[in-house]
Amino acid sequence: MDGVASNESSDEGVQKTTPGHHLPNGQTQPKPDEVPAATTTRSKPHYALKYILSGHTRSISSIKFSPDGTMLASSAADKLVKLWDTYTGEILRTFEGHNEGVNDVSWSSGGELLASASDDKSVILWSLETNSAVKTLLGHTNFVFCVNFNPRSNLLVTGGYDETVRVWDVARGKSLKVLPAHSDPVTAVSFNHDGTLIVSCAMDGLIRIWDAESGQCLKTLVDDDNPICSHVKFSPNSKFVLSATQDSTIRLWDYQKSRCVKTYIGHTNRTYCLFTCFSTTQGLYVVSGSEDSKIYIWDLQSREVLQVLEGHRVSSQTHPHRNIMASASMEKDLTIRLWYDE
Repeated sequence: MDGVASNESSDEGVQKTTPGHHLPNGQTQPKPDEVPAATTTRSKPHYALKYILSGHTRSISSIKFSPDGTMLASSAADKLVKLWDTYTGEILRTFEGHNEGVNDVSWSSGGELLASASDDKSVILWSLETNSAVKTLLGHTNFVFCVNFNPRSNLLVTGGYDETVRVWDVARGKSLKVLPAHSDPVTAVSFNHDGTLIVSCAMDGLIRIWDAESGQCLKTLVDDDNPICSHVKFSPNSKFVLSATQDSTIRLWDYQKSRCVKTYIGHTNRTYCLFTCFSTTQGLYVVSGSEDSKIYIWDLQSREVLQVLEGHRVSSQTHPHRNIMASASMEKDLTIRLWYDE
């Protein structure tokens, strides 16, 4: 089936909330480009709800900001991928083409392509220039659960319920490598900052580091209790990996030494594959959704919980340049929320 994009439909909309936190004494927050990546005397984050986005009709699986931060892509069990304006909350377009629910989305580094992974065993590449599907990648033999571009966006990595990690040539839409990666469904895959390494995790509790060129497994990380691993990604400098596991713990690994160097707790994660991510626009934070309908923000170094956002049972994502976060509901209210620290 050919994919198509449609404009805003009548049941989709944005609700703007009232402004939240303000600094005392009439101070204003510095603009994002004036904020250092890390300071020794950081102020705590003060995120407040800005917009509520409505449009998906079934559980929302993934949300990702575009590389320039102007758009937010979302995928859901309603078989749709939607694009939203980050700064107004308005729906921009809807991509239709999958035959089953969509589990994950990923932007190319230039923002011109969007990849979506689905229960229909396919990955579709969408062009934002033509608003249509340009390639359909076939090869997985079961649900495709996760997808990510490499930094050059000439390769794509996917993971699925067939327990494999696959590397694809984006231009040709062909599979280059099939890695017999895990003994259970693969829940997350991504490249490091220069595209030389791939990290994967699975329901078998293992985290694996792969050489992207050869496909060789370089390292296997596992916790003593071997909990199901929900999500994993490299740190921005690629020296660490951050993992979320279904024992309600987030771990920061020095993978070269096979050592867990920090743990972050307080949230609840025992059922869903929740995204965890870094925020570097204001301080150095670790951010995660939680099954207690909250978003938790930890200080990366001290592991202190700095802020808890009351929301919905969520997956969360951080903006690449500004103090903005997005969260998506996995059940009940089916909304996306945009949080600003202004």
